[in-house]
Amino acid sequence: MSNDTGLHPSNGHRIKGRTSESFIDARDVISRLNLKGNEVFMDAGCGDGHATMIAYDMMNDEATIYAVDTYQPSIEDLKKDLDKEGISNVIPIQSDISRKITLDDDTVDICLSINVFHHFVMTKSTDEAIIELKRIIKPDGKIAVMDYKKLDTGYGPPVKFKRSPEELEEMFLKQDLKMVQLDTEVGEVLDDGTMSHYLIVFQKG
Repeated sequence: MSNDTGLHPSNGHRIKGRTSESFIDARDVISRLNLKGNEVFMDAGCGDGHATMIAYDMMNDEATIYAVDTYQPSIEDLKKDLDKEGISNVIPIQSDISRKITLDDDTVDICLSINVFHHFVMTKSTDEAIIELKRIIKPDGKIAVMDYKKLDTGYGPPVKFKRSPEELEEMFLKQDLKMVQLDTEVGEVLDDGTMSHYLIVFQKG
């Protein structure tokens, strides 16, 4: 069942004046996760809630969708918009992912993080973030990370904060999370014809 409300919260993080919405096709990214539609889904580092609402549109009424971000104004704006639309199965949560997500252990089927992981690299909190995400996903649950390839694309984080899929695999393997999927052709088309991002999925269990 499609839940097309046209709801797109406007307050959020920007990358050199661009929101992720302007160059990331969240519908394409989420479609690559092969969801059944009734999962407990989490948008980790949801920003303005764009990917959250795309997930809501793509999933059915049995789904529960958590939108998690450390930035309180974005969470408050998203709550207001959801209340206005009468949407009850999208739940905004203000939490610092690298410290404590206010969810119980083994709650989430799949967690998606778009353009967020480099922030954990910047703040030297990759291990803490991975451990916390692992805690809240169910046994056999998945963590999907979409982030910039380790290239100088002229926008986004400096190259020194970008990590390759191989480097992420090593980090997640340290926490007993195995890679189960890798797509290297996602994001936007760069000047040389390659794609800007990759999507990598890890599984617990």
